[in-house]
Amino acid sequence: MTLQYTDHELTMHGHKLTDIAREYGTPLFVYDETMIRKQCHRFQQALKASGLNYTISYASKAFSSVQLFNLMAEEHMGLDVVSEGELYTALQSNVAPDRIHFHGNNKTDSEILYAIESGVEYFVIDSLDEIARIDRLATRQVKAVLRINPGVEAHTHEFIQTGQEDSKFGLSIKKGLALEGVRRIEAADHIDFMGVHFHIGSQIFESTGTVETVKLVIQWLNENNIHIQVLNIGGGFSIKYTDDDVSYPIEEGIKTITDAIKSACQTHDYPVPELSLEPGRSIVGEAGITLYEVGTIKEIKDTNYYVSIDGGMSDHIRTALYDAKYEVRLVNREEPHDKMMTIAGKLCESGDIIRRDIELPASIQRGDLLAVLSTGAYHYSMSSNYNQMLKPAVVFVTEEQVRPVIKRQTLAQLIQNDII
Repeated sequence: MTLQYTDHELTMHGHKLTDIAREYGTPLFVYDETMIRKQCHRFQQALKASGLNYTISYASKAFSSVQLFNLMAEEHMGLDVVSEGELYTALQSNVAPDRIHFHGNNKTDSEILYAIESGVEYFVIDSLDEIARIDRLATRQVKAVLRINPGVEAHTHEFIQTGQEDSKFGLSIKKGLALEGVRRIEAADHIDFMGVHFHIGSQIFESTGTVETVKLVIQWLNENNIHIQVLNIGGGFSIKYTDDDVSYPIEEGIKTITDAIKSACQTHDYPVPELSLEPGRSIVGEAGITLYEVGTIKEIKDTNYYVSIDGGMSDHIRTALYDAKYEVRLVNREEPHDKMMTIAGKLCESGDIIRRDIELPASIQRGDLLAVLSTGAYHYSMSSNYNQMLKPAVVFVTEEQVRPVIKRQTLAQLIQNDII
């Protein structure tokens, strides 16, 4: 990210963050648009170098907006959606419906019909029940891949593991449900079986788990005489939140995975399928920051030093959910980080904390601006109106311009569905 201090003020692509905050208010999500495009390019180039046929679909749950989806269309990315709302947002963008696939472990009949009528590329089927419902609801042939559960536990937070045996996602290979699912799809009247999908978790920093899963899946496909066109390995690639984290090495990691696919297929004399990826966090996560204004400062002698900001868990829930840690910068001046403190939100919850035990300048005072880094994924998309907080605005920044992509929610919008 092109985030740096210029003349002792934090800037992005040369634009002062103080100026951006003054124009659009705080809390505010600010994205480095150039970095988002760069991440798309890195995945595209890494897969192109593999020689495999491939598709890349941005996992829209990380952050959804019409303007972001338009950017994805420009970067030749498809979309992975998991709800009626995400599909609706996608359909308002420039992404073609046949570049969208529909995920979800509990699709409703209305969502299935909406996706069919919209002409989505394919469904990612997640249960035996879903096979029967799609086959019954479809009046024409629809395509699908089956989400399988490989029984692999990723090295990540337990709440964001998805491939282990005890998971709400997918059909178990070991328990025989995955094979039963394949056979049911093959026998369905209105579903064309395209392939399989797996996703072993999120914030995965290396490729070992994915490689082992690829080997297991290719062997299973071959042993059961299952022919696929598409192998979708999901996403989950890590980003750097703090100095203790590692950004997934896209070029090296994709080469390791694609080499493993080619090797496993060669070992089993199995046709090499088209590879599909669903990166989300790794596309937008490090590209985004959140700007807050400092309010109340409260020192509890020999205990803690609380610096409160004008947002909180309504726009930054991951610390409360996962004890996630973030780097924080003072925006409006550059000074040594010489005092330990806790950055707290303004919501009426003791757990509304942005970051505990972080060193920042002792001079912090009311009215200063703070930037929380790497908030581009799962922050705006998980934001809420708890305490009737308004959802923040979102802007994209390039060297040439700062442009709004989502307006700040208004008080009137907060109660627009209330019956008065």
